[in-house]
Amino acid sequence: MPTGSPSTSTATAEQPSASPAATAAPTAPAGTTIAGVALRTPYWVLTGALALIFLFPLVWTAVASIAPQAGTNQTDGWGFGNYQTLTNYQAGIWRYLANSAFVSGLTVLLTLLVSLLGGYAFARFRFPGKNVLFLITLAILMVPYATLLIPLYVLLNQVGLQNSLVGVALVLTVFQLPFSTFLMRISFEAVPRELDEAAMVDGCSSFGALWRVLVPAVKPGMITVGLFAFLAAWNDFMAPLILINDSERMTLPLAVSNLRGQVQGVVDYGATEAGVVVLALPCMVLFLLLQRHYVRGFMSGALKG
Repeated sequence: MPTGSPSTSTATAEQPSASPAATAAPTAPAGTTIAGVALRTPYWVLTGALALIFLFPLVWTAVASIAPQAGTNQTDGWGFGNYQTLTNYQAGIWRYLANSAFVSGLTVLLTLLVSLLGGYAFARFRFPGKNVLFLITLAILMVPYATLLIPLYVLLNQVGLQNSLVGVALVLTVFQLPFSTFLMRISFEAVPRELDEAAMVDGCSSFGALWRVLVPAVKPGMITVGLFAFLAAWNDFMAPLILINDSERMTLPLAVSNLRGQVQGVVDYGATEAGVVVLALPCMVLFLLLQRHYVRGFMSGALKG
């Protein structure tokens, strides 16, 4: 005896399948799309205008550095004569680039090390006077930068670090630490305490929990701190001006400034513009490569809880 009715099987087999038109997702009305574009247009116009405002000086400087200009090494046609002038200036552009890279790298390393440990201590430990000490650290931000350079110069002279790139890096680190420590503290506070507590239960020490669990979690904050420290050290002019006396140890911003008036006070605008381009390129490349982590580092404290 058959288990199923033929009529039932036939009806099931003959049921029409859903048409593609019926399964397609409904499209938004044309009026809604036009309204959305109209609402977003002011935002696009504003951001585009801001981008043009900020990019125009850089583009103009890059074009002017290879354009022919009277009184420069590039008087006829387009070329890299101004960059040749910059390359051959005194100790050479490569020496000044190396000096700036050393100062910037040492500043980033010291800033990351001290702010990482300081932010971890302020965020995870309880000790007497913690909040007062943190406020004193932030109070350094209210001290004018230039007013401390002369006392710091005297202090570096006493410890044998006068006219030294290491001394310049130490001074720049001091002024980067308040903001860096603040940013690392809020980055650590955005990480749940259960993570490092679980690591300690599994046998990690405080340092082990920091290195194995918390450092990967606060990586965006560390990248933000490092990027800020690099930009500040790479572009700083005042500290090398006060603390460096030897032309062989000048950083690139100081060398470009001295290049402007090297011949009887006449400004070589072409070589100066070439120097600005060389100064700006590493900053732009680093920011473009790290901008995703940079934004996440700033948002880490906002997303707490």
